[in-house]
Amino acid sequence: MPIRQHYHYQHADGTNLSGVKVGRLKGGINTNFIVYRIGSVLIDAGPSNQWRHVKAFLQQGEPIEQLWLTHHHEDHSGNASRIARLYKLRPLAPALAQQKLARGFRIPALQQMTWGKPRRVVTETLPERLQLDDGSEVIAIHTPGHAADLTCFYLPQQRWFFSGDLYLARRLKYMRADENLMQLMLSLKQVLALDIDVVFCPHRGIDEQGKAGMLDKLDFLIQLCRDCQRLAAEGEHTAAIGEQLLGPPEMMDKITRGNFSKLNLVREALLVDLAQFN
Repeated sequence: MPIRQHYHYQHADGTNLSGVKVGRLKGGINTNFIVYRIGSVLIDAGPSNQWRHVKAFLQQGEPIEQLWLTHHHEDHSGNASRIARLYKLRPLAPALAQQKLARGFRIPALQQMTWGKPRRVVTETLPERLQLDDGSEVIAIHTPGHAADLTCFYLPQQRWFFSGDLYLARRLKYMRADENLMQLMLSLKQVLALDIDVVFCPHRGIDEQGKAGMLDKLDFLIQLCRDCQRLAAEGEHTAAIGEQLLGPPEMMDKITRGNFSKLNLVREALLVDLAQFN
């Protein structure tokens, strides 16, 4: 049964945001997805297997005129093709995402079961500067790490930040095989320099303590890297480091065949240049 929850949030300047949470499973935040809209602007398209609920949400307001995608992953881009057809628009996507969105990309079985498979879609290149309906400035910020193309949206007037998959959680236990921890940490460091009041995460929801949460996440990762590198210098093997710091392998490691695992996080932590975070 899909999980559905509506969100409404208003800035003191009158900027109104709405959102809807959809999802197939009741197994945690990563099985849910929140689609946000501000007026005629939609941020991410939601997973394809939730199209019926996303479509109903879109039809409750004024017609969508712009669709901004944070990155190509199937939970974010899944309905882009349908929305493009329904509203006769061309979605905007990071340059690094465009080829994958147009040609299609491989999706591991577990992710496909959770989110569905997106249809191919032609997009236009996301510019660095965008505008809301009222002319408010929006800055697209490239924040690689979780994905090479991940791009977040910052509204300096409202001090709102749409985090894509940069935030997700204050603590990490797993990483995908294609993630880059060093890039992720540098992206967090870059974003923490911004003046942010509210973070809008497509998995966590609306978080007025989101900037503090991202700082906690970076601090946790720095300490994890220190601990991993210390244990490696003492002669511990990668698997032993993972068990000592993150616990033994769990079901997620096994059912994804290592694509999403604690071991990936440890391997990446051993490669991080901690001098960048002194």
